[in-house]
Amino acid sequence: MTHTTQRTTPDVAAAATLDCSGLLCPLPVYKAAIALGQLAPGDVLELITTDPGALADIPAMARQRGDTVVAIDDRGSTQRFLIEKGISS
Repeated sequence: MTHTTQRTTPDVAAAATLDCSGLLCPLPVYKAAIALGQLAPGDVLELITTDPGALADIPAMARQRGDTVVAIDDRGSTQRFLIEKGISS
């Protein structure tokens, strides 16, 4: 069964895409933090994961860094996040 969760419209253009498919916690969080660190404030990172734990871990990381999760698309075996880099991160 496919389950999709979206917080807002996913029509946001991503400045970068990071595919963390096959990686387990904490690697998707770690790699996403590094990728976000290389972006300018307001830029959006598209993050693709296959670790279901990322559904809790990525939003928690974004809150801690001051970033915003713009959209989450949970397709069961794959998760897609759009994360906007905050001003303070």
